[in-house]
Amino acid sequence: MQCGGPIGAPGFPEWGMLPLPEKLLKQGVRDMVRISDARMSGTSYGTCVLHVSPESHEGGPLALVEDGDYIELDVTNRSIELLVDEMELARRKAKWQKPAPKWERGYLKMFSEHVTQAHEGCDFDFLHGNTPGLEPEI
Repeated sequence: MQCGGPIGAPGFPEWGMLPLPEKLLKQGVRDMVRISDARMSGTSYGTCVLHVSPESHEGGPLALVEDGDYIELDVTNRSIELLVDEMELARRKAKWQKPAPKWERGYLKMFSEHVTQAHEGCDFDFLHGNTPGLEPEI
């Protein structure tokens, strides 16, 4: 699933629990790999790769995935690979355009301009710093 990250959704919602398509359920399929740049509740089920970052809304790897593409997931070696020819990926990347901003003012404009990606903590960039002593000891 694309555009479920901090900026594209916005707010990094728990949209990662994608239901199995009815067509597959009728064939007896009870699980499939789901890949998303969203989050998912810990009470959900199934094989999922979540928090893909940078998110597709920002041009991350999911932005280039199209219907019918094969993706290889190797859990043991902690790797995932989009099995698409490099020239095709370059073509897709060249034609990709970042979506227009959704908000012209207010909190959501500020949020979308300053929130960091999942691998950076989904925090406001202006709150980052190295000032010692501001965090409480736990």
